Amino acid sequence: MTFETFLARALDDPDVLGVVLSGSQAREGAATAHSDHDVYVIVADGSAFPPRRDAVLDVAVMTLGEFREHALPGSGTAWDRYSFAYAKVLKDTGGIADLVTAKGTLSPEEARSLAPEALGAFLNSAYRSLKNDRAGDLLAARLDAADAVGSYLTYVFALHGRVRPYNKYLAWELRHHPLSLPMWSHEELLPLLEATLSPETASAVRRLLNDLEPRARAAGHGEEFDGWGDDLAFMRGR
Repeated sequence: MTFETFLARALDDPDVLGVVLSGSQAREGAATAHSDHDVYVIVADGSAFPPRRDAVLDVAVMTLGEFREHALPGSGTAWDRYSFAYAKVLKDTGGIADLVTAKGTLSPEEARSLAPEALGAFLNSAYRSLKNDRAGDLLAARLDAADAVGSYLTYVFALHGRVRPYNKYLAWELRHHPLSLPMWSHEELLPLLEATLSPETASAVRRLLNDLEPRARAAGHGEEFDGWGDDLAFMRGR
């Protein structure tokens, strides 16, 4: 079945309340010759609309009640939240688009709660990475640096009220939806993130930290740095 045939069937089915296209096909310039169509189908209770997963279609089917909770914090599927950033609503019998918007962005309250938590996690992993580098354990240093990068990105995107993109879409996101400062452009940030997994792990982690600190303090998160006391000088590399 082609995507067009599937969509025509879903649009014509009265039990289908909503159709949401996600993945690479929903993001301009992201699809490749190997990209399938990732689709969420929201159905009325009792519908027999079938899920599907093959090389052309990856169709997740859920009721409206299930969809309301899906991908939100505490749902057990929060890992799927970025799927709804830039997703395209192809059918909406009422309220589906609003739910997609809420999933694909952070509310101000969510961003305020998430940002300091992610910053704290970044600093903790950065500290561990730098300690392991100092001890000569380069594998552990790089593994902790990888953890630090994930928390760093969660923090930076939370500052912008945005959900951290999947790694697959990070370069796409930075190019098509730039963040607010040149230090977070794809030309600047991507090589620095790559360097955290290189023999230059320690210097790259320190640059992430030192470049971020004044921006984090300006955002009101200075206490996350101050809580490290004398260790902060070591983390800064000064």
